Amino acid sequence: MHDVGHMIAGATETEAARYGDIFDPNSGKVQKRVALGTQADLEKAIAAAQAAQPAWAAVNPQRRARVMFKFKELVERDMDKLAHVLSSEHGKVIADAKGDIQRGLEVIEFCCGIPHVLKGEFTQGARPGIDVWSFRQPLGIGAGITRSTSRR
Repeated sequence: MHDVGHMIAGATETEAARYGDIFDPNSGKVQKRVALGTQADLEKAIAAAQAAQPAWAAVNPQRRARVMFKFKELVERDMDKLAHVLSSEHGKVIADAKGDIQRGLEVIEFCCGIPHVLKGEFTQGARPGIDVWSFRQPLGIGAGITRSTSRR
């Protein structure tokens, strides 16, 4: 049986103390297992992100955008594979699964515009003798805890 693990610092870890079953919605049979994360997994991921953040912050916005464009290209290239995985895990028809992936691509496309989003603002004369300016810069890491349930 295939185990789905966590990707932390470029390495996939499938060993876990606990696993959750991923059911095939068509047959009700277990098709894969997903490693359930622990506090230690979370701390390891946070440490890896904190270690990587200074170098990523030093990358200019145009190069960051190129990374997102490459990500977009890979998702588009593998849309059929991704749709079949989504379909097998959630019971969606392929067209519906592709629609979900397309909505994800729209988020990636927004992130491709990061150079423009990172521009600061300047307001001259906000009040008599007062000018206001802002600039944006990466400050730290973000995390998402996801959970997918599959019903039989």
